[in-house]
Amino acid sequence: MNTSVHIFSLSEKAITVELGNTISEETHYKVVSLQQFIQQLYIPGFTEAVPAYCSITVYYDPVEVLHKIPESSKGISIWMKNYLQAQLNNWQPQGFSSVQQRLVEIPVCYEEEYGIDLAAVADLHHTTKENIIQQHTANTYHVYMMGFSPGFPYLGILPDSLVTPRRSQPRIKVSAGSVAIAGNQTGIYPLESPGGWNIIGRTAIKLFEKEKENPFLLHTGDRVKFIAIDKKQFTVLAQS
Repeated sequence: MNTSVHIFSLSEKAITVELGNTISEETHYKVVSLQQFIQQLYIPGFTEAVPAYCSITVYYDPVEVLHKIPESSKGISIWMKNYLQAQLNNWQPQGFSSVQQRLVEIPVCYEEEYGIDLAAVADLHHTTKENIIQQHTANTYHVYMMGFSPGFPYLGILPDSLVTPRRSQPRIKVSAGSVAIAGNQTGIYPLESPGGWNIIGRTAIKLFEKEKENPFLLHTGDRVKFIAIDKKQFTVLAQS
């Protein structure tokens, strides 16, 4: 196991495997590789593995661990930490070409009705709205982690020319499907919610549908490409 890997108990039901503290594509691929490795392991009482920017948190049922591993009664979290540490001795981080990824295209309408902060972002960067749209759609973004609300993807990394601070005054209500930027990240609000990111467009694609067996459109490790569409195309997609 790489010496830069740090394993620690997060709670009596969770162990975190940390791979550093830097947000980068290199770390991202390690996190995705580690997630895929952990999902193939036998972990007593395992419930889920939740990836973040630089770590994976493994959640487990301590009662189930104790039932399957009676010797863990001396300290379940210590036993789980040692168990994971031993398993990770067999893990080798995989590079980009070895990590399984999906490319998901997201159609976005950047017209003024939906991109309500687009003009302000363009003014901040001393450029045009068309140039902001061109830059935003020119890149492919990685889903570094999911959070904030169900299905919200944290996507990056934006080029320096698009890096924009969060709004000084968050909105109480941001429409579902709003595509936004903040700092060096971009994201999509899957549900109507409060939010402080700069809204530059909207998609009619649903990112979270709770009635489905798999309710989330995107997952950590996916890649996202934004495709600019006009209002007519947006309306058709919204009605489909």
